[in-house]
Amino acid sequence: MSRSIPSKETSSFPTLSNRVAIVTGASRGIGHGIALELARRGARVAITYTSPSSTAAVEDLITQISALGNGSAAIGIRADLRDPSSPTKIVEETTKAFGNTIHILVNNAGCEVVKPLEQLEIEDYNTVFDLNVRAVILLSQAVLPHLPNGGRIVNIGSVGARAGFASLSLYGSSKAAMEGLTRCWARELGHRAITVNQVNSGPVQSEMLNNIPKELVDLQKKTTPVENRLGTVDDISQVVAWLSSEESRWISGQVLSASGGWAMY
Repeated sequence: MSRSIPSKETSSFPTLSNRVAIVTGASRGIGHGIALELARRGARVAITYTSPSSTAAVEDLITQISALGNGSAAIGIRADLRDPSSPTKIVEETTKAFGNTIHILVNNAGCEVVKPLEQLEIEDYNTVFDLNVRAVILLSQAVLPHLPNGGRIVNIGSVGARAGFASLSLYGSSKAAMEGLTRCWARELGHRAITVNQVNSGPVQSEMLNNIPKELVDLQKKTTPVENRLGTVDDISQVVAWLSSEESRWISGQVLSASGGWAMY
């Protein structure tokens, strides 16, 4: 089945010109796609990454963004979000490069541990929750003084938050915790017209998906109503870019299932 996808060169996209965004875990996969899409719409983007091995990929992404010629720009910030001091570093480097206002925060960085309950250890819990939950809290706190009225926080979750996948209890529960944070912060920050939403992606063809049991991925693919396929990075980045725009101003505290209908909320 063929799909008609509008050209990015000819489509009319909501503008994010003069907006500053932070996208965590943006050296690859969904984060990479989100950073590039925000830049295509004119945003200046701070790209965070952890491993020195990702430096070349981040530099390549910065080069791609520089070549857009639409006023966007990008910087790379190497920071391990499991380190509680990293949020301060990320905000300091972002404001040094782009000014004191940060309009958009995309909490994308995440990880999973694939183990059944009887094999879980304390370190597994720390590995997942320090990044998927604690880092989201600490970075959002650090960004908040720089977030203007009308700012945007977009958390990247997973359909696993509600699906109950075997051997993914830490990952699923961490993404469910993000849902709770999303709703509470939407309530707290709404008086400033700041919206907080979460995008729960279904399986997306990416490096991270390689860690998920193949039989689970195949089952999700077969039971996805839209074209019985895996999602693409672009499928998710388009939703995030819209939630980052002015056009989404009346959407807050929501968890959107970006899964081709596999999960319907």
